[in-house]
This record gives sequence, C-alpha cells and structure tokens, in this order.
Amino acid sequence: MDLYESLRERLDAHPSTAPQAGSIQEILKILFTPEEAGVAVTMSFKVKPVPEIAVKSGLDEDTALKHLEAMADKGIIMARKKGGETLFGLVPLIPGVFEFPFMKSGLVPLHQRLGELWEEYHGEALGASFAGNPTPLMRVVTVDKAIPSRDQVHPYEEVVRFIEEAPFIALADCACRVSVKACDKPKDVCLVFGHAAEFLVERGFARQISREEGLKVLDRAEEAGLVHTSNNSADRANLICNCCPCCCTVLRGKTQLRHPHAFEPSRYEAKVIAADCSGCAVCAAERCPVAAITMIDDLAVVEVKECIGCGLCISSCPTGAMVLIERAAVPTTPATVSEMGMQVLQEKGRLEAFLKIMNE
Repeated sequence: MDLYESLRERLDAHPSTAPQAGSIQEILKILFTPEEAGVAVTMSFKVKPVPEIAVKSGLDEDTALKHLEAMADKGIIMARKKGGETLFGLVPLIPGVFEFPFMKSGLVPLHQRLGELWEEYHGEALGASFAGNPTPLMRVVTVDKAIPSRDQVHPYEEVVRFIEEAPFIALADCACRVSVKACDKPKDVCLVFGHAAEFLVERGFARQISREEGLKVLDRAEEAGLVHTSNNSADRANLICNCCPCCCTVLRGKTQLRHPHAFEPSRYEAKVIAADCSGCAVCAAERCPVAAITMIDDLAVVEVKECIGCGLCISSCPTGAMVLIERAAVPTTPATVSEMGMQVLQEKGRLEAFLKIMNE
C-alpha cells in the first residue's frame, strides 16, 4: 500500500476521520516528507516516548527524534513533556493537521495551496464525514449574556466558566478564516485549553493568555457575530472555536453542506415577543448565522428547526424582543470526551481500528 494512503487510513481511524479523496493525498504529501510519513504510520494518538517510536519505525533514536521534532514544529503531530521526557503522538485532522499549520506565520508560503486543497476536501469528503452519525463532535454554546436563567443552566453550557476554570489558555488565529478567506471577521479568537494549548504555545502556534484576556476574546467574538462552539461533552472544554458561517468547518456543515448532524445546537431556541419587535431587522440581516430569522410584515419570525440557539440575535436586539427558551427536545450531551469519542467511533464503524492503533 502507498505510504501516504497508509497514513490516511491511520488518521481515518480517529473519530474526526480522514476520508479517502485525491485532495487529502496531496495535503499529506505537502505536510509530511516521505521520511516523516514513514515514522507517522507507526505512531498512535496516544503520546509515546522516542525510544518506543524509534523501534517501531526501524530507526535509531537520533534519526527518529529529528523527524518527530520536525513534525511537531509543523503542528502535524503532538509533543508533550512528562517527567522530563518529551512524548510524541498523532493528532487528528480536526482539530490538528488542518488547523495547526495555519496558526503559524512561518508556514505562510504553504497556506495558499493548502487552503485550496482543504477547501476542495471539505466539499468533496471531509465535511460530511466529520459530521455526526448522528452524534456530532462539536456543539453550539450560547452567548453568555443571552442565557435566560442561571437557575437552569448547567456548568458545561456557560462559556464564561470554561475560561474561569481553565488552568492554561492559549489564543491562536482561526485556521478556517486564515484558510478560506471568505470574510473579514476577527481571526485571533481561537481558544485552546490543556495539553494542546501548552504544545501550541511552546511551538509558536499560539500565545498564552490570562483568564481576563480570554473573557475579552469572548466579548470580541460576540460583538463580531461569531458563534461559540466547543467539544460535544459535559466534562470539560478542550477548545472554544468562534465560528463564522462562511469559513468555519463546523458551521459550514449546516450552512453549505446541509448535514443534519453537523453539530449539536444548544438547548435553547430563539423566540420573538411580537409586541416588542420594532422591525429593525438587525437579527435577520446581521446577526443570525444560519438564516433562521426572516422579516414578515416588519416582524421578525424564527424558523425554529433552523435555529441553533447561539444567542447572537438576543444580545443585539435593541428592544429586547428576542428571547431564548428551552427546546421541547433538549439535546443529550455525552458526559465525557472519552464517552463522546467511543460513541462516535461506534456510529462511524471505526472503533475496532481506533482501539487497535491505541493498543499497539
């Protein structure tokens, strides 16, 4: 089997997938040298020490380390320090192989061609494959100021709490807007937490920020009409993407590909208090990212089936006519990241392949 096809198959075992297409072959050839690909096809999504990777790849430790460091510096694998030792592991296509290279300015010469290829791949195969079947990997988190009742909200539904409880926060450019270039929304609004955040800062893909700056990022994103999205689990946030409907992989699964499980909406839906609506049309013309609001006889009307519960219409309504109410059928959120991953793998028929790689 072709080396790059073997690498694609290994990446395809992850919940975020790497479906077959001509574009992904070229992407992998741009990002991985043949020598690097030869090492990567022996690696796991679980970080491992250099001696173990060297043995599996048939290389001496110095040569293996050289390739591992080069790949980590490009953001196409993960590096993590533990007990004074640097461990290395694969990263999925999303978030990982796609996003990380676009976060580093030193790779700019590659951005144009990579952007074209990822865009082709999104429409050709990746967008539909990344979406849920039916469990999505990502979910919408309501704008904090639009949440209707603090007595009802769960901790994992409060985007501000993600920031307040994060021990380490990294801020990076949005790879989607850097890549697609379809709008002029703010780019420096991608928030990452935990080990991935530490890796991105250490390797120059992002910078560490304080909780206070993190909260300001949320405010800037909301003001710009960007939708907060995060991983679809209730235990912790690994990242907060602030998404636009024209560039971002998550939202475009709905706005362009019309996939029914592109992401999980929040547990809220928008409602119009007709008596208070002034007919300004700000919600319909400027704020709704999925065109779920139309104006009929100078009155805002919400198409509930299309509403994702982001809250952007509520936070910008000058008369308070837009409100959020709880959906009749509240989406079920997997309890943990691991539970979500196992659920997605089972639905996509990839559990056996993933476990095999993780147990190698």
